[in-house]
Amino acid sequence: MSISASMVKELREKTNAGMMDCKKALEESKGDFNAAVEWLRVKGLSAAAKKADRIAAEGTVAAKTTGKTAAVVEVNSETDFVARNDGFKAFVNEVVDHVINSTATGDLLTQPFKGATVGDALKNAVATIGENIVIRRTEKYTTNDTGLVHTYIHGEGKIGVMIEVQGSTAAVASSADAKTFASDVCLHIAAMNPMALSSADMNPETVAKEKEILKQKNLESGKKPEMIEKIVEGQIRKFLAENCLVDQAFVKNPDLTISAYAKEAGKKAGGELTIKRFTRFELGAGIEKKVNDFAAEVASMQGH
Repeated sequence: MSISASMVKELREKTNAGMMDCKKALEESKGDFNAAVEWLRVKGLSAAAKKADRIAAEGTVAAKTTGKTAAVVEVNSETDFVARNDGFKAFVNEVVDHVINSTATGDLLTQPFKGATVGDALKNAVATIGENIVIRRTEKYTTNDTGLVHTYIHGEGKIGVMIEVQGSTAAVASSADAKTFASDVCLHIAAMNPMALSSADMNPETVAKEKEILKQKNLESGKKPEMIEKIVEGQIRKFLAENCLVDQAFVKNPDLTISAYAKEAGKKAGGELTIKRFTRFELGAGIEKKVNDFAAEVASMQGH
């Protein structure tokens, strides 16, 4: 049968595949539209597999709050150009919505999603967009009647923050002052990157490592060995104050610590406000980016 231009156009609009690929898909499937979609999907998935080993360190961090539930996700792409692509943005929004609304547990990629799985949707996105895409990490908070969840995105998806605050009553948690407090603390977390909520929550290995570094630094700077332990104790207290959220100086008013600001905001709200937990995702943090030596690449192409 002859393949009309309108059939090719319709298939292209549905799949975002190239014009020639759509024409070939319809020819191969003898004009069966659904079979052509599947043919392109299989062809796209084959191409996606080759892209899977490419480093994806760009992308975006996205977050959303719906009532008493909030979620933050990091989805990576290979290039910043793709991160600005409308198709990529739409996929990320779908992932955030899924994380918020789904009751499924276990591996995210195997969870049911639009008649298939999240993993299938990811493969389709890779095939359509033409770049390796990775759903790197997700976090979800659900709070109770006396709780408040809030999210904040900084720098067009470069940093995402999510926080849970507990109020002494439901009225306190739902007050405008509590929301302002949660919003301010999210902004602070984005800027100051605390390592833990409080000293009690700090990883003991991190503290032990820091102590060892400080000990060596003090010895090398000529401090008396018998004084080292006392000096390091003071320095560790400073380290914890600088890196634990509740002890940090509030970025909007350095005269207040975050815990002091919580007391102040609680009074305004008519009760008490307590920060229960937070999550901070920074785009690409910890991903080793491949840096190409362009001169070396050119030389190798020339056989030098």
